[in-house]
Amino acid sequence: MEPRFNLLANEIGSKIAKRTYSVSQVIEQSSLPKITQELVSLRASQINGCGFCVDVHTKEAAAAGESTVKLSLVAAWRHATVFTEAEQAALALAEEGTRLADAHQGVSDETWAQVRKHYDDDQVAALVALVAMINAANRFGVILNNQGGSYQPGAFTSMTN
Repeated sequence: MEPRFNLLANEIGSKIAKRTYSVSQVIEQSSLPKITQELVSLRASQINGCGFCVDVHTKEAAAAGESTVKLSLVAAWRHATVFTEAEQAALALAEEGTRLADAHQGVSDETWAQVRKHYDDDQVAALVALVAMINAANRFGVILNNQGGSYQPGAFTSMTN
């Protein structure tokens, strides 16, 4: 199936995409570890069923040096021994922040306490923004029917403000 609409080929869509990417660049340049960023983005994308974003973040994580074993276990991270406590806290935040409609309490106090235990204020700001931004990106991808499979690592570095 073909994508429904090319956001970048439209003047308004292009402005929205570039500004969205600008926020993502701030997150990428933060002290939140690159691998954590990719794992969080991958998990939210799996939950939201965004094939394009799953493709992007699996390949970007691999390009950043993440192991195939860890990438294969992201969907089942609670039942795997390969994730650090800090990564587990970030993945829990990603899940709870993505499944807001499914959780009566949103992000639990327990998850928030674990996030605060492992991340400083700048990293928390980046992590919260990352969860929000990947969910927005997932919605673009799913609504527009962008397909996964052909992404090449580093392809987004050519986008400018």
